[in-house]
Amino acid sequence: MDEVQDFPEMMDTHQVARYLRIKERKVYELLKERRIPCTRVTGKWLFPKGEIDAWLKRNSASPADTPRQGAVPMVVAGSHDPLLEWCLREVGGGLAVLPGSSLDGLRQLAMGEAAMAGIHLLDAESGAYNLPQVQEVLADRNVVLIEWAWRQQGLVVASGNPLGLSSLADLAAAKARIVLRQEGAGSRLLLDRLLAEAGVPAGSLTTAQVPVRSETDVGLAILEGAADAGLAVASVAKSLKLDFVPLHRERFDLAIDRRAYFEAPIQALLAFTRTQEFARRVETLGGYDVSGIGSIRWNG
Repeated sequence: MDEVQDFPEMMDTHQVARYLRIKERKVYELLKERRIPCTRVTGKWLFPKGEIDAWLKRNSASPADTPRQGAVPMVVAGSHDPLLEWCLREVGGGLAVLPGSSLDGLRQLAMGEAAMAGIHLLDAESGAYNLPQVQEVLADRNVVLIEWAWRQQGLVVASGNPLGLSSLADLAAAKARIVLRQEGAGSRLLLDRLLAEAGVPAGSLTTAQVPVRSETDVGLAILEGAADAGLAVASVAKSLKLDFVPLHRERFDLAIDRRAYFEAPIQALLAFTRTQEFARRVETLGGYDVSGIGSIRWNG
């Protein structure tokens, strides 16, 4: 029997069939129905193991997976965003923060354990952000998906870029220590996809310590000398006076329970995004395009 650690982070069709203990024909059926996480690189289907694990967890049924009843708690779950974090502090009480990954946030929203979740998940096949995953996980929930911001993602490196990094291929060549986000984080899944597209095997990278749980923690690991590079948003590099190598533009959305959407804490947050103070903070942080903030991307 294959051990979990024998499987690469990016599996091909044969490997994912072995991993799931199903026939390859079934994998192709799931692909055709767009029911399995995947990406396509130079005509070849690849399956990120982290996304497959999260998909299995989402689709496993048990009594503990029954959504809670009644009003949802005023909790913000899901992925970390520096601008959103700052806004929640400025607005004040009413919304508690439960940091995690994009996939964590979807699960907690589906279970009625959170009122709102921050997510940035790219669907490689359609090129759409967040909507396919929300429609899959939250199909039975009364949820609205709104745009928060477009963000610039890239390599955060030490001031002056001492290793001269300009692409993902340089990471392996320079033997750079790269700090990773936790499994299920949108940035971790994005890195897996970008590495596959660039033809850089994940196993060729030198990883630093244990995975970190926020965008800011990526920058702090580099600032403290614990790592040479990590994938994070441009605002992290600017705020910590580090250098930045842009790689990808992504959309960060907020999935919100419809009942909670009309509650005072969430309405206060959304109202704050229309203030001059918010606009000044966006300019200070850098790397954000908030021209579409508040736009409804899906009405569940």
